Amino acid sequence: MERRRMDAALLVLFLGHLAGALEVPLDLPQPPTITHQSHKDYIIDPRENIIIHCDAKGKPHPSFSWTRNGTHYDIEQDPNVTTKPHSGTLVVDISRVKAEDYEGTYQCTARNKHGAAVSNNIVVLQSRSPLWSKEKIQPIVVQEGVSLVLPCRPPAGLPPPVIFWMDNIFQRLPQSSRVSQSLSGDLYFSNVLREDSRNDYICYARFPYTQTIQQKQPITVKVLNLDAINDTMAAFYNDTDLFSEDPVDERRPTFLIPYGPSSSKMVLRGQVLEMECIAEGLPTPNISWTKVSGEFPAKRTSFLYYQKTLRIVDVSESDAGEYRCMAKNRLGSVHHTIRVTVKASPYWISGAPRNLVLAPGENGVLTCRASGTPKPSITWAMNGISIENSPKDLSRKVEDDTIIFTDVQTGSSAVYQCNVSNEYGYLLSNAFVNVLSEPPRVLTPSNVVYKVIKNHRVLMDCASFGSPIPKITWFKDSRSGTLDGEMYNMHDNGTLEINVAQARNSGKYTCVARNILGIFENHVYLEVKEPTRILKQPEYKVIQRGRSVVFECKVKHDSSLVPTMNWLKDDGELPDDERLILDSESLTITDVTENDAGVYTCIVNTTLDHDSASAELTVIERPDPPTDLELTDQKKRSVQLTWTPGDEHNSPIQKFLIQYEDSLHHRGHWHNLTEVPGTKTTAHLKLSPYVHYIFRVLALNSVGFSRPSFSSRTFKTDPAAPDENPTGVQGHGTEHNNLVISWKPLSGLQSNGPGLHYKVMWRQKSIDSEWTAVTVANNSKFVVSGTPTFVPYELKVQAVNDHGSGPEPAISHGYSGEDLPVAAPENVHVVVLNSTLVEVHWDAVPHKLIRGYLKGYKVYYWRERSLHKHNPHHVEKQILTFSGNHTHGMLPGLHAFSLYSFNVKVFNGKGEGPASPTQQFETPEGVPAAPSSLVITNPKLDSLTLEWSPPHDRNGLITGYTLKYQPVNNSNELGPVEELALPANETSVTLFNLKYSTRYKFYLNAKTDRGAGPAISQEAVTIMDEVPAVSPFGNVNSSMGEEGALISWEYWGPEKNVYVEYVVKNTVASRQVDIATQGWFIGLMCAIALLILILLIICFIQRNKGGKYPVKEKEDAHTDPEFQPMKDDDCTFGEYSDNEDHKPLKGSSTPSNGTVKRDDSDDSLVEYGEGEDGQFNEDGSFIGQYSGKSASRDTAEGQESSEAPSPINAMNSLNSFV
Repeated sequence: MERRRMDAALLVLFLGHLAGALEVPLDLPQPPTITHQSHKDYIIDPRENIIIHCDAKGKPHPSFSWTRNGTHYDIEQDPNVTTKPHSGTLVVDISRVKAEDYEGTYQCTARNKHGAAVSNNIVVLQSRSPLWSKEKIQPIVVQEGVSLVLPCRPPAGLPPPVIFWMDNIFQRLPQSSRVSQSLSGDLYFSNVLREDSRNDYICYARFPYTQTIQQKQPITVKVLNLDAINDTMAAFYNDTDLFSEDPVDERRPTFLIPYGPSSSKMVLRGQVLEMECIAEGLPTPNISWTKVSGEFPAKRTSFLYYQKTLRIVDVSESDAGEYRCMAKNRLGSVHHTIRVTVKASPYWISGAPRNLVLAPGENGVLTCRASGTPKPSITWAMNGISIENSPKDLSRKVEDDTIIFTDVQTGSSAVYQCNVSNEYGYLLSNAFVNVLSEPPRVLTPSNVVYKVIKNHRVLMDCASFGSPIPKITWFKDSRSGTLDGEMYNMHDNGTLEINVAQARNSGKYTCVARNILGIFENHVYLEVKEPTRILKQPEYKVIQRGRSVVFECKVKHDSSLVPTMNWLKDDGELPDDERLILDSESLTITDVTENDAGVYTCIVNTTLDHDSASAELTVIERPDPPTDLELTDQKKRSVQLTWTPGDEHNSPIQKFLIQYEDSLHHRGHWHNLTEVPGTKTTAHLKLSPYVHYIFRVLALNSVGFSRPSFSSRTFKTDPAAPDENPTGVQGHGTEHNNLVISWKPLSGLQSNGPGLHYKVMWRQKSIDSEWTAVTVANNSKFVVSGTPTFVPYELKVQAVNDHGSGPEPAISHGYSGEDLPVAAPENVHVVVLNSTLVEVHWDAVPHKLIRGYLKGYKVYYWRERSLHKHNPHHVEKQILTFSGNHTHGMLPGLHAFSLYSFNVKVFNGKGEGPASPTQQFETPEGVPAAPSSLVITNPKLDSLTLEWSPPHDRNGLITGYTLKYQPVNNSNELGPVEELALPANETSVTLFNLKYSTRYKFYLNAKTDRGAGPAISQEAVTIMDEVPAVSPFGNVNSSMGEEGALISWEYWGPEKNVYVEYVVKNTVASRQVDIATQGWFIGLMCAIALLILILLIICFIQRNKGGKYPVKEKEDAHTDPEFQPMKDDDCTFGEYSDNEDHKPLKGSSTPSNGTVKRDDSDDSLVEYGEGEDGQFNEDGSFIGQYSGKSASRDTAEGQESSEAPSPINAMNSLNSFV
């Protein structure tokens, strides 16, 4: 928009260059030119001096003379009239005379030796504001519903006064489609109402020139209906006119003005056309307008006074035609047609005649082209004298509206007057012909610097004068050629235009003016600047009241221009408020209020251009609470609630929440009742009996809920019988001979009335018995005593109050109390599935013997002993529970080759029944566990000895052992495997023909008839050959500390015992010390070994007391720890892994002491059973967890499977830290 304004301004300037009159420098001879004169119709204020303007220029300066009413006016003879110095302006002093004495038609003539120019005929009239004529206005009494016109008829004034109606306290009378003022000033009533009665209808006339206001006498209007008129004293109104004696009915419209079906109107071109149609009728008619022969000119048309007046400004010939107004109410309509004709006083077609400056011998033309309706006549004069009476001149030829000059000569200069007139007015214009010989000159100042924004238009002036007229040429910088082409545009007045300025257009420009008498140069400069642009515009913001908001406005501009930033709010200045913080590129508003809402505009100005950007701020807040709560349509169980929404604070209300308080049952507590959409303001509420309702409403928008509205009045519903019965009716026994009936009680809102109590009914289901009923109040359960054990009952609970009973209650079912089962499962037997899993079967106990809800069956089982040993195990019984009506179940995680005992019990909600007879079963053999230890002893150059212990869990009879071994090189690659079968009674073997100085890995497992068990692994190195070798030590260092000497080294040899050699200070001799041979060290190690042994015994005792059976212990395949720290929780030695952990053949475990701890692979009960609380499916799959009562198994197995590292090897391990 701003760019369009700038372009429009440049276009106006451009047109000015083209249309400007020829200016002759005042230092050159020239005829007079009128520069200022008074208006043709000059209305004067009689209280002020009269000033009639007439100013002119010329060389030599002109003299002035006046005519008044067509005759010479001798100013010197009138002592009250003077002229201003160097001017023809008249000043009339009216202090001693009346202004009306100087009314008349005045004309001024300015004259020098080159010609004479005349002014318009100036008609001087005195403004008048006459008084209102004295009149007595009688009161007007009218019947309600009739039409009425109150005349104003103001006195004629000059100019006409402005009319308006007010009361006696100077307040404008209200107007509407029913009551309005006409263009003549009269006040029209389409129909009168009782409230139109008043005694101060006053018409005022304001005269603008004298700034005086006059008023008409007040008019009294009394509006009565027919009955009131008949009841009043008619004599009091003897001298008044009664407008109607019959009752006024509704009637179709008729026009009060204009009169008749059609009328006509004439308007002059360029003036304002106003047409009005005022109609009467009951009900009040509506007015509409149409143009019969076309459309209204949208930009020039407006409708005033409630559509009764049509206004068209700046009338043109196209506005002529027929216009139709229509008045319409529900009883009918009426039309009126207005024929508009447009006349025109004379007006210029191509502008007034222009001055001519001609060189001797040149030709020229004066044109006086005008139009009007009717067509005007044109007359010419020279120096104020009719052209026909002027001296003859052969170089001049008059042809209607044109004068042609040929071969003019020096001395033929003159001023010519063109007068164009018709019956509606005239035009008078002066134009001189000045014959001169003058070399060129440039009138534009030199060295002007033009600054323009890139991509905008620039106009560089080169105003010149010369006679003959000079030719203008433009050059840039080095004058390599004249400027022409699409980029440049040369205007007739010498102005150079660049349509789209670019940076390359900057530089020095030269304007050259030349004619036959000479040449003249002028230099100007052009600087093209980068445009000012807002890079980051402020953005639309929606902010909650009380928060802060920031509008950013980041600007890019030319470095040579200094921008200024200004902020507007709603196109006005920002409020003076310290909460508004202006920074160089932003506007911050803190603690936003609702008054801050609006459109904020950032305007960046430079001396050449500007840019602007706007953003709207919307301030939102929680809505105001609803008001005006009203209860309507009241019924027994419903009411309609209406309310008025509060201010939504720019965030639409999404919904209304209706809450209620029960002042009878729950005073002070509000409950949500219902919600309605935010577009509604009424709700039909369904209510409960016997409630004292108080309502309130909350509104919700995007910010949150409003505060609650003020409470409504209390609405009380009448009590009634209950509509519903208690829910959740249940029956169960707490003892074997009772039945407890319970239910969920009704709330106060559900009670429907006072005296709420419950009718509790029951009967035994299996027999055809009558209902037993009791009444219970203030309780939600009832105990029936003396019932049979666990029999079904039918139950009903009915709500009752003082006004009746609730609906017939539904029947619920329950059982009386349980007792312990009296029978054990029969036909109990077992099916052995494998060495660790059996399936137990039994027959279901009859339901009547269970005497309660069947919960399931429990299998108690325990291990008596291992079959290869005869000493019994003292193990606590384990329990597996099978929920529901199962008749079989799996017993998992058993020890192979073992003797077990078991029995089965049924249980209900009360407890367990008797056990079935105890039976036994044996589990078959399984694969053995890994040997419990594997030790390598007596390593030599090509042989070594392996010693082992049998598995703790043999799971059968050991039939032999399998030994596998293979070499391992320095990169941990394995060599070929050798295998050796060993008999069952062997516990050691010596291997010969091994490679010296080679590391071997050994694998040993035991076998039974069922197969081989897991292997235990160990590694060992044969002794190196007795040949000199490179020292396995490196980086040996020593340092002294407070506690002695610290010696450090790197060692990569195979030995684990290190000997330290040192030299005693001040002694040359040296010795080699073996710490392990020192007496004190041996005693210390023995004490430590004894202490460790005691700790191990304590740990074994603790483990034998019980605990959860381990699921599975899996160890890494290549662990070779040197040290096992003791765990705090079970007093066992944990693992310490080194870099050997990830060697091939996983599944082996090698403690540092040479013994091998077996891998426990026994199945856990967790995988099958549920213990005391766990459950099995019928197929024996596990659905719970086994009981913690299996400590006996851990005790028995702990003696076979638990072994800690040897204390002797622990001592050897300590040697490596010395």
